[in-house]
Amino acid sequence: MMVWLFMISPTPQPPGADELVADSISVVDSSTGISDEIPQLEAQADVTTAPAAPIGEMFAGVQTGDEKLITVENEVYKAVFTSHGATLLSLELKEYYQSDRVTPVQMVDSTTFGAIGLLFTSTQNHLVDTRSLYFEPSTTSDRVNVASSESTLEFRAEIDSGTIVQSYTFTPDSYEIRVGVSLLGADQYAARQGYDIVWDGGIPFAEDNRKTEATRTGAYARTGGDVVGIDLRKDAYQEKSLNGSIDWVGVKTQYFTTVLIPDGSTRGAELIGERFGELDDPDLKEDYEVTLSVPIGDDRTDTFRIYVGPLEYYNLAAYKLHLFDMVDFGINFFEWMTRPLAKFIFIPLFAFLHGFIPSYGIVIIILALVVKGALYPLTKSSFKNMARMRELQPKMEAIKEKYPDNPQKQQEATMKMYKETGVNPLGGCLPMLLQYPVIIALWQFLPQSIEIRQQGFLWASDLSAPDKILQLPFEIPFYGDFVAGFTLLMGISLVVQMQIQSSSTASNPQMKMFTYLMPIMIFAIFNKFASGLSLYYLCYNVLTAVQQKYINKHLHDKDEEEPETNGRAGGKAVRGIKKKSSNGAVSRKRVRK
Repeated sequence: MMVWLFMISPTPQPPGADELVADSISVVDSSTGISDEIPQLEAQADVTTAPAAPIGEMFAGVQTGDEKLITVENEVYKAVFTSHGATLLSLELKEYYQSDRVTPVQMVDSTTFGAIGLLFTSTQNHLVDTRSLYFEPSTTSDRVNVASSESTLEFRAEIDSGTIVQSYTFTPDSYEIRVGVSLLGADQYAARQGYDIVWDGGIPFAEDNRKTEATRTGAYARTGGDVVGIDLRKDAYQEKSLNGSIDWVGVKTQYFTTVLIPDGSTRGAELIGERFGELDDPDLKEDYEVTLSVPIGDDRTDTFRIYVGPLEYYNLAAYKLHLFDMVDFGINFFEWMTRPLAKFIFIPLFAFLHGFIPSYGIVIIILALVVKGALYPLTKSSFKNMARMRELQPKMEAIKEKYPDNPQKQQEATMKMYKETGVNPLGGCLPMLLQYPVIIALWQFLPQSIEIRQQGFLWASDLSAPDKILQLPFEIPFYGDFVAGFTLLMGISLVVQMQIQSSSTASNPQMKMFTYLMPIMIFAIFNKFASGLSLYYLCYNVLTAVQQKYINKHLHDKDEEEPETNGRAGGKAVRGIKKKSSNGAVSRKRVRK
């Protein structure tokens, strides 16, 4: 467990590492070998798109032209489209910002030649990428405001006796863009096997810690009722090809996603990912490409829906296509339990509490209280059984002394004692084990909850990031170069909790060592995690300590006050009064009336 936690713990991000500073990037056309300098895209800056490759005479009329940029804006995003390729160059989310809290989150990789493209083989056996063609837009304006009703932007490219039409329909206050594709007269210029619609480029990183963000980034698809995907945590390059009907394909980061959903039939999909740099590299970049293969029809219009926005559960659940299954909730052994807990309990509870509590810090505290209260019967059962086991400790020692060299006799006598007293030796462990799916589900849910992203509480400015209260002038191995406040308090609360637990058990050197070792592990591991997670476990530990103190006192008072009838002697009742000895054992003092 220690090795696993060490492997997944994020590393601190050097200051300024989230800024990719590049005046230009070099793009080489594989067919010509010509290198062009392409400026980094920013909002509505001029963009040089892909150089036109020779794709046949029938496309000659649309391989040159004037590029026109059109800005589309609604309440939640601002997008930039270009007539060169009828594609999307930029999409900024208005309600979400990068780690600097100034720059809007960018959903389109500006190093590509456009996010959306069509790929098909021409009748002359050339590979055609529509992003190299020039289209005529349906508007003469350079701006489309989507305020009160839907708006559609259409691009047309005339090819001999055929036409390629791509349309985009925008809805007010919605992250969805509807796409229409018409290959009119396709038999004149396109092979019959079909075309691919592609989302090119992953979502640019937006968080302060790239390693943590990269571990939750990938490309995914749903087919046959299952969600499959690729990520680049281990391999720098991965690809996956799928055949048959595809429900959707998409890419995601820790908090944001782009999903391409076909409304008609498909022939397959492809997921491709490539990582540039190691996970610890401050300039780490991951590039993804997802493709849907679509059969060509007879002058029909194929429609698609593209969701470009936050990984917010209710936004994705509205599609009823299991889009939220892209989110990782742990290894498969636990996921069948942790995912339903997160989807059907924690997320609705989180949303319900925030409905009347504006502070997400208070919501997390109340969530810890609710979860701990729900688990109280299991906690009580566990503590009571452990107390009964402590009472039997002297008898177990006596059995060992009676059969010092006969382990079989020891086991038989011990099991007989358990049967006579009605004590289950696993009764203290099983209730605790039943709590772990809940703990693991919250472990996975809180760091991926976009609701707490950039939400402050007390001294923590962002509950999705570490709450640094002290910057160290040096770096401690496995710990980092800063002290996180909630993690520090959580470690202290764990010490108190384990002290209460050890005070109710017999003296055990191993347990005493564990009392101090566990908080040290917590300091090292949780220091780099989201402060919202540390806040939750801080509250959870405090409530556990209070419950344990209450249950121990209740059991002690019961032992001291409750008389027991042990039998009769000479017609007189023999009563036993439990009395706790100094070593934790319980003796009985017989009193004859």
